[in-house]
Amino acid sequence: MGRKLMAFFISRQRKERTDNMKEIIWFGRGGQGAVVAAQILAESAYLEGFRGVTSAPTFGPERRGAPVTASTRISEEPIRMFSQVEMADIAVVLDETLLGVVDVKGRIRKGGTVIVNTCAKPESLGFAADVDVAAVDATGIALKLRLMKEGAPVINTPMLGAFAKATGIVSLGNVEKALRSKLSAAVASQNFETVRAAYEGTTLSKVKG
Repeated sequence: MGRKLMAFFISRQRKERTDNMKEIIWFGRGGQGAVVAAQILAESAYLEGFRGVTSAPTFGPERRGAPVTASTRISEEPIRMFSQVEMADIAVVLDETLLGVVDVKGRIRKGGTVIVNTCAKPESLGFAADVDVAAVDATGIALKLRLMKEGAPVINTPMLGAFAKATGIVSLGNVEKALRSKLSAAVASQNFETVRAAYEGTTLSKVKG
């Protein structure tokens, strides 16, 4: 997206967003389930009692391994915006290597939160002093609990647990209900194990520069 077009969308979104709206960008790679996670978060927020919830996928081809994004908006009031989020209150990064490929830092609002799948400490990730950083080893959790798909660890659902811990916007109970609405009972239970483990394993830090 060109700079002029992005500036237009950001200006338009500023006019349409409300004070109580939270805008979330999911950064992942093709095949990691960023779009599904955005949808499950929206369902969880609806179950939490929010009147306005939307999710939007990336437009264009999602090649396996290529960087992709998805968006979720959550508000106490009905939402009439269905476009991709350009500037986020909360960014969820499913793959730490994307920090060197995609401008994640440039798409988080001052005072926002970034949640990263990483073994590193939040303070070591290089974010600005005005951004809260949460870290969780979602890959390690998925491997330990044997949540795999096509030989790769499933990391999108553990990151929902990290989101719940870092933001407090949704409860684990409603994340579990949202999972059960989309998956079979056995698969939902296995996924929720990783959600709970990620919730417990998430560390949050206010970066000091």
